[in-house]
Amino acid sequence: MARAMSLVLLVLLSMNSYAQRVLTLDSCRSMALRNNKQMSVAKVKQEVNADLQKSARTKNLPRVNALGGYMWMSREISILNDDKKDALNNLGTNTASSLANTFGTLASQLPTAAQAKIAQDMAQFAGVLDQTGQGLVNALRTDTRNMFAGAVMVTQPVYMGGAIEAGNKIADINVEMAANSLEMNRQNTLYKIDQAYWQVVSLRHKQMLAESFVTLVRKLKSDVQKMIDQGVATKGDGLSVSVRVNEAEMALTQVSDGLELSKMLLCQLCGLPEDEQIKLADEDAKSIEGIGIVSEAENAQVAMANRPELKVLQNTVDLSMQTTNLLKAGNRPQVLVTGGYVFSNPNTFNGFEKKFGGFFNLGVMFRVPIWNWGDVKYKVNASKGATVIANLELDDARELINLQVRQSNFKVKEAQKKLTMALSNVANADENLRMANLAFKEGTASYTTVMEAQTAWNQAQTQKIDAEIGVKLSQVELQKALGTLH
Repeated sequence: MARAMSLVLLVLLSMNSYAQRVLTLDSCRSMALRNNKQMSVAKVKQEVNADLQKSARTKNLPRVNALGGYMWMSREISILNDDKKDALNNLGTNTASSLANTFGTLASQLPTAAQAKIAQDMAQFAGVLDQTGQGLVNALRTDTRNMFAGAVMVTQPVYMGGAIEAGNKIADINVEMAANSLEMNRQNTLYKIDQAYWQVVSLRHKQMLAESFVTLVRKLKSDVQKMIDQGVATKGDGLSVSVRVNEAEMALTQVSDGLELSKMLLCQLCGLPEDEQIKLADEDAKSIEGIGIVSEAENAQVAMANRPELKVLQNTVDLSMQTTNLLKAGNRPQVLVTGGYVFSNPNTFNGFEKKFGGFFNLGVMFRVPIWNWGDVKYKVNASKGATVIANLELDDARELINLQVRQSNFKVKEAQKKLTMALSNVANADENLRMANLAFKEGTASYTTVMEAQTAWNQAQTQKIDAEIGVKLSQVELQKALGTLH
C-alpha cells in the first residue's frame, strides 16, 4: 500500500513539474516585446510616418484634376437688348414704312396698276426682311438656361519657396523619430522584464535558503528536545528554539508569497495568464554571470551615440529647424505651371452651339507675397525660439545621461565589491556554523551558540543572493544607461 502511494505521489509530482512552463530570459523578453501595447503603438506610428513620407514625395510631381458641373438658370444670357430684338423682328415692316414715307408722293403720281404692283412688291419685300430679322434674332440666342462645363487640369510646382523641400525633410525626420521612439520603448520594455525576471530568481533563491534554514532550526529543535528529555536542558530552552523555528517558518511564508506575486507580475509583462505555472531557467543557477566593465570615458561616448532618448531630442531640434524653413516659404515667391483642356455645352466656338466643345490651355502662375503685417516674421521668430528650447533640452539631457552613466558605472563596481565581501562572509559563516555544530555535539557549546551561528549563516547567504542579483541588476541598469540593452 505504501509503495502504491509513493508511486501515485511520484506521478503527481511528475505531472506538476511537466505542467510548469520553463522560461529563459530571452523567451521572456520576446513575449514581453510582443505583448507590450506601447510597442504596438510605436510600430503603427512608424508605419503611419512611412506613409506620410511617401505622401510628401508626391508634392514635387504634377497633379491632374478633373472638374465638371451643371447649372440651370431661369433666364438665358441675351446678346441683344429688347429694342434691338424688336427692330430686327420688324426689319421689313419698318423698312417698308420708311420707304413709303420717303417715296409716297412720287408713287401717287404713277398709274393705279403700277401703284398696286409696287405695294405688292413692298409687302413681299417687308415679309422677307421680317423673316430675315427674326432668323438673325433666333441665331443670336444663347440658350444658356442649361449649361454643362468641365475641365481636365494639370498643375506642376516649379518653385514653392522651399516649402516642398522642407516638407520632405520633415517627413524624413518623423520617420527617423518613430524608429527612435520604437527603440526607446523596446529598451524600456527589456529593462522592466529584466528587473522582473531577476527579482523572481532572487526570491526563488531566498525561498530555497529559507527552506534550508527551516530545516536547520528544526533539527536544532529536535536536538534540544532530546536534551530536555534527558534532563540536560530546560523547557525554556525548548521554547526559545521553538520561537526561532516559528520565525524561520514565517520568513519562508513571506518569501513564498513574494515569489508568487513576482511571478504574477512577470506573467503579466509576458502576456501570459497570471496563474500560469512557470519556472525560470536561472532559478537553480548557483551563480549569475554578468557583463564586463568598460572605462567611464568609453561609457559616455557609447551612451551619446546609442541612447534613443538623445536621438529623439535631436530629431526634435531638426524638426523645429525645418519647421522654420517651412514658415519662411510664406514670404517667398511661388511659381506653378498649369495646363489642361476646358469644354462646355453650349460652346462659343461656332456661335452658341448646343454641342460639347473645348480648347487646350497652358499657363504660368506666380504668387508674390507683398504685405502680411509681419505674420510670417512672427511665426518664424516663434519657431526659432522653439529650436533654442529644443537645443537646451538636448544639452540638459546629455548632462543628465552622462551623470546617469557615471552613477550606473559606480553601482556596478560597488555591487561587485559587495559580492566579493558576501562570498567571503559566506565562507566564514559556513566554517563558523560547522564549528558551532561540532562544539554542540561535543557538549562544549550551548544551543544559543548554534542559533547565533545559524542566524549569521542565514544572513550571509541572504547577502550573497542580494549581492549576486545586485550585480546583475546594476549591469542591466548600466546597459540601459548606455543604450545597449539588446
